[in-house]
Amino acid sequence: MRLALLGCGTVGSEVVRLLHEQAADLTARIGAPLEITGIAVRRLGRDRGDLPVDPGLFTTDALGLVKRDDVDVVVEVVGGIEPARGWLVEALRAGKSVVTANKALLAEDGPALHDAAAEGGGDLYYEASVAGAIPLLRPLRESLHGDRINRVTGIVNGTTNFILSAMDATGAGFAEALEEATELGYAEADPTADVEGFDAAAKAAILASLAFHTRVGAADVHREGITEVTAADVASAKAMGCTIKLLCIAARGADAGGRETVSVRVHPAMIPLSHPLASVGDAFNAVFVEAEAAGPLMFYGRGAGGAPTASAVLGDVVAVSRNRLAGVRSASESAYADLPVRPMGEALTRYHVSLDVADRPGVLAAVAGVFARHDVSIATVRQGPAGGGAAGRGEDADLVIVTHVAPDAALAATVRELRGLDIVRSVASVLRVEGGL
Repeated sequence: MRLALLGCGTVGSEVVRLLHEQAADLTARIGAPLEITGIAVRRLGRDRGDLPVDPGLFTTDALGLVKRDDVDVVVEVVGGIEPARGWLVEALRAGKSVVTANKALLAEDGPALHDAAAEGGGDLYYEASVAGAIPLLRPLRESLHGDRINRVTGIVNGTTNFILSAMDATGAGFAEALEEATELGYAEADPTADVEGFDAAAKAAILASLAFHTRVGAADVHREGITEVTAADVASAKAMGCTIKLLCIAARGADAGGRETVSVRVHPAMIPLSHPLASVGDAFNAVFVEAEAAGPLMFYGRGAGGAPTASAVLGDVVAVSRNRLAGVRSASESAYADLPVRPMGEALTRYHVSLDVADRPGVLAAVAGVFARHDVSIATVRQGPAGGGAAGRGEDADLVIVTHVAPDAALAATVRELRGLDIVRSVASVLRVEGGL
């Protein structure tokens, strides 16, 4: 089986190394040897150390490489939308199989890739696009095909999980935790894609598409990052027996009219320490799947890094190579359900609202009245002196309210009205609560 490798950075180099080190085993598993026929890179003169590969295989002409007749499988680990989209569509339409780790492209234009694969008759595999080495997408795509999945909740970004775990463990603020993550190599020089939730949103779209047999794109995902999470939020979560995680949540459910829909969102949320995801620390990933027949399933492991991602890439290479030798292709995209995506305002969730209020009689009743006007039921209330100091009447007080489940739009409207009350000095923080308390 002849491979064209697009990209030879952190992941691509590990793919080359593993292909070399495990050549005999891979040949036995597939039934034929794997041979790299070309490697497309941006710069030919870059020092690649002792990479076990013939320097003559490198080229800067990626499109020319994927068009070659002596290529059976194209492996793409470059990332980004363009020019990767053009290369992969060309390869798929020509009947080549494609293995990609490109979550951004799949979330942005996955349907175009699936259509091109159907047109050319090749396979499109992308296990490495979500949660690194964790076997996750193929179980959703194949193993659970006989079941009905109702909800997928996951920690799918290692950078943000490291930051939030550090804040929880040390009491540090966001900026300090981000600085530590950068120093240790967990965060990029520009961490925007991670800390603002773009990376997790792309992965959420892929998970929802597979779980609910519906085409879901990045634009369908409600996205919020973790930059506004404070040390005080983390402390408040601890006081409730919770921790804060950046979650991707994809859920199936009925809208107000009874029509079946899906809701897909990414945002920081408090979860109780009893939840399986609460103990996932450091830069690890985990995804919690709730299926009707199988029940709750947990997938856990390293979600990023050269070697873990390369492991997932090679698993896909073995699968598509076996299919080509057998003259078959995998099941095509399953989007038969075609469920509408529910707007975030209709998503059912809970809020944790921290208020700085005037410390005088009638304040709690006034605040409770705002929640009642928007049909939001209050689950718990905790009141104390401003700043958590010693008890005793002062000018201000802290009021922490946790709601029952309500439409997100009603909760958001409640917070907007609270911000306009004279008795509310400030809305210190608003966080969603998931997982039940």
